Amino acid sequence: MSEIIFLSNVRLSFPHLAEPQRQMNEVTGKERVSYNCELIMPQDHVGFQQFMQNYGALALDKWKEHAQNVMNMIQNDRKLRCFGKGEEKVNKKTFQPYDGYAGHVFITAGRDSQPQVIQADGYAIDPTNTMAYQQLTRKMYGGCRVNAAVKPWLQDNKHGRGVRCDLIAIQFAGDDTPFGEGAVDASNLFGAVSNPAQAQVVPGGGFGVTPSMGLPPFMMG
Repeated sequence: MSEIIFLSNVRLSFPHLAEPQRQMNEVTGKERVSYNCELIMPQDHVGFQQFMQNYGALALDKWKEHAQNVMNMIQNDRKLRCFGKGEEKVNKKTFQPYDGYAGHVFITAGRDSQPQVIQADGYAIDPTNTMAYQQLTRKMYGGCRVNAAVKPWLQDNKHGRGVRCDLIAIQFAGDDTPFGEGAVDASNLFGAVSNPAQAQVVPGGGFGVTPSMGLPPFMMG
């Protein structure tokens, strides 16, 4: 059984790929830097089924006869697992599942260093090519389609037991409806400027005031 799972044509959510997410550990006081995202897919997605099979095999190998009890404990605590049903991802403002989650399942995957980014031709970009990395990852927005390679692993340390997931590689696979409002078009609120010369930038920066504009009230007197 391969340790790496390929997730084909899934939707990207909460991406922290172009720039890492920085979080402060309340226990240690140390900052954790993570390149991460969530991957949303139908409940019968073959990749999700493989992920759960791998998780079960890892748990059995590590915790032996206690595996089922530990897995039940992990299942009952959302913070201990990297996967879940979409209905668990509730917006605290609307009390409704976030866009795209309802009726689906998700996997949260991340890593401390940048994941491998795959180009449209199937080849990975040079990890030292910062410009190419930024160009491709900024193209990946919440709601778009991606292909991803992930690897589940088990946590068993002083912080507890759980199941986590490494984000090995990711590839933009196509556009879809952006989550949230998306880009807002406010162009219909504006018209043509009748006299552009009345607002001008003066040398050295700042906003110029022409004689025809007069002085603002707070500058008079």
